[in-house]
Amino acid sequence: MQRAIIHWKCQGLSDPDAHRSVLPASPLMTMAGVVSHMRWVEYLWFEVILLGRPAKGPHFDGGPEDADMMVEGIPLPQLLEEYERQCAVSNEIVAAHALDEVGQHPDFGAAAANLRWIMLHMIEETARHAGHVDAIRELLDGEKGYY
Repeated sequence: MQRAIIHWKCQGLSDPDAHRSVLPASPLMTMAGVVSHMRWVEYLWFEVILLGRPAKGPHFDGGPEDADMMVEGIPLPQLLEEYERQCAVSNEIVAAHALDEVGQHPDFGAAAANLRWIMLHMIEETARHAGHVDAIRELLDGEKGYY
């Protein structure tokens, strides 16, 4: 449900608004930035930490810590599609592994977590950011409501 809220809060939003910052102290916290961040968080926890796959992507390739939220020029529909595809990969991984299976990536201390903990963490992470996009959307155009 939390993943669906991320998508729902983006419905009908113009691309310029999706990239517009409404929080002066957090200029990367845009709708587009949060969607991109969520895509990369899914990848990190399920593919990299749990399965031990190589850590590739914006914040792993020597970029700044918030590189996954730097999405200027990337259309919101593309970011939403990438997030949806990544969630589908995460779902396949969850379906294929036991809840007690622990992470395999040797370079991340968090790999000691098991799939059960990772899933709970991702629910929390997604819900926290769903709250962010709810507030951002209201600040952008006054659109509000609960899923």
